[in-house]
Amino acid sequence: MSLDLPLIARGKVREIYDASSPAAPDRLLLVASDRISAYDWVLPTPIPDKGRVLTQLSVWWFDQLTPVLDSFGATHHLVSASDVPASVAGRGMLVRRLEMLPVECVARGYLSGSGTKEYERTGSIRDVPLPAGLVEGSQLPVPVFTPSTKAEVGEHDEAIDFAAVVSAVGAERAAELRELTLALYRRGAEIARDAGIVLADTKFEFGLAGESLVLGDEVLTPDSSRFWPADTWSPGAVQPSYDKQFVRDWLTSSGWDRVSEPPELPDDVVAATRERYVTAYEQLTGRRFA
Repeated sequence: MSLDLPLIARGKVREIYDASSPAAPDRLLLVASDRISAYDWVLPTPIPDKGRVLTQLSVWWFDQLTPVLDSFGATHHLVSASDVPASVAGRGMLVRRLEMLPVECVARGYLSGSGTKEYERTGSIRDVPLPAGLVEGSQLPVPVFTPSTKAEVGEHDEAIDFAAVVSAVGAERAAELRELTLALYRRGAEIARDAGIVLADTKFEFGLAGESLVLGDEVLTPDSSRFWPADTWSPGAVQPSYDKQFVRDWLTSSGWDRVSEPPELPDDVVAATRERYVTAYEQLTGRRFA
């Protein structure tokens, strides 16, 4: 794919282009590829249509979450998903350029993944104490804010406590990020639950346009969230999911050491992963993925 626009950055799964003009000097074009990453590696095998699912689901969620953002005096960065070059139709978003905040805003409603491991060691997730007796997949008494650093490509995100968020962005902004993150999670979880899906956890990224807080990046996709089928949710084990956990599980079973170059994904793993992404889109939105 080639665009006649200056390339600003290339991430694990996205490219960012300068789409500014004299009339709109703050415009960027975000293009989601079909690349998939796991364990901080970009895998050599793409997942067909993955970029389209991520983009179209994000566009849908931005619309669903606008009332929550409005209630906080915030907004989102999406300008248009249709006014994009034809070569990236369906996978490109025209957005506002932001001063991104250096924090991954993670909300958890259920115990899973790294949260489970830390809870088993300490009984908490960083500075958030949790009740005794929880297991993998347990629903938390209330959703919690467990932020992390925003790592560069090839580096690990690291969980941080709330004091580190205050240090990074100031006390008032940190409190606003926590409150808005949890409000967005609660609304997203409610919508997902009505669609028969458990939203176990998710991450949001925010930036500033002047002094205004703006929700950016992707939103509530299988790449940024854990989605579980509600009808099979059963605490005590790793849950079936609509996200890339399926790929992680295959990589683990393959014997890959996470140090050498990752292996190609088999055709059946690629097809099953695509099916999970598409199912998440269709079940959440009630629309057929075209």
